[in-house]
Amino acid sequence: MNSLSSCPLCNFYPNFRPKPIIQRDVRPPICTGEEANLKWTNLKRNLTPEERIAISRLPKIMANRCKALMKKLICFSSQDENLHLLLAAWVKTLKPSRADWLAVLKEMKRIEHPLYIEVYEYALLEDTFEANVRDYTKLIHTFGKQNNLHRAEGTLHNMKRRGFPLDLVTLTTLIDMYSKAGELKYAKEIFDEIKLLGIDYDKRAFGSMVMAYIRADMLEEAESLIKESEAREIYTGTEVYKALLRAYSNKGDSKGAQRVFDSIQFARVVPDSRICALLVNAYCLAGQTTEARCVIENMRRAGLRPCERCITLIIDAYEKDNRLDKALDFLAEMERDGIAISQDTLGVLQGWFDKIGVKEEMDEILKEVSLLQG
Repeated sequence: MNSLSSCPLCNFYPNFRPKPIIQRDVRPPICTGEEANLKWTNLKRNLTPEERIAISRLPKIMANRCKALMKKLICFSSQDENLHLLLAAWVKTLKPSRADWLAVLKEMKRIEHPLYIEVYEYALLEDTFEANVRDYTKLIHTFGKQNNLHRAEGTLHNMKRRGFPLDLVTLTTLIDMYSKAGELKYAKEIFDEIKLLGIDYDKRAFGSMVMAYIRADMLEEAESLIKESEAREIYTGTEVYKALLRAYSNKGDSKGAQRVFDSIQFARVVPDSRICALLVNAYCLAGQTTEARCVIENMRRAGLRPCERCITLIIDAYEKDNRLDKALDFLAEMERDGIAISQDTLGVLQGWFDKIGVKEEMDEILKEVSLLQG
């Protein structure tokens, strides 16, 4: 059958003859490396002083293809340009590898570029980036630090949609995110999901959930979870123990503070003067000055010098009990051990002496202390 007779216009218009189709090569011209670099390094407008400085501070060891994109991003204007088209052109023209993407993202993060997250999100969808679970986890963590739960959850959804499995690091990141956002319910759901998935807990997972309970002021639940982890011979970080100890200390719950203090030693963590100060504070707030003094004595026996905070706390407690004799005896004991008395502590004493009307005697004591410490 004649191909012309199959044309519908020929059936109605016998004199019509279609023009022959000329096949053309529609592929874009192949650019040499120099031409590509010339196209990418030529900027469309004059640079501002700030842009010139930012470009001059790009790492010298950065690959040229990465520098080319960074220059464009530094001078980027959302009114005149489209970010996605810019990145697509970079991928098509300069063929970046995963290492190139990571170099660009690292530099954008270093200079706190406002388009860092948008470029990161675009990279996750690019085959040349070769995204993995950890890349998605880092972005979720970034959104979590910004308290942007909506975008963090959207990133998690995209990760699942692309078939990436949830691992312990990602789930722990979610617990930490919900914990800091005050969403204890969701943090607990994620923690329970770890068990349902058959994944073994580690100290970061336990630590993140303990911190969630502490932030929710559920100290007994936090302490119970620490005991569960210890039963599995999994010990959370020192900062987690200190956070729980601090929470009990600020409440003046000396019994809870002492239990956590004992757990710290059970976890093979040697208490320093700051940790001991938290226990001293708990006893002082509870009105148990004698026990607080015992903590100081134990510190000295263990070779720890009481910090300024410990000394000030004891003096404050003695002032509340109106035990000036005890306070002076304690200060004399500290001086004999060569422990300097801070200006804060002396200020507390001065205010105390003013209240009881013996300011002149206090001035004499201050002079003696200054001479001893001088």
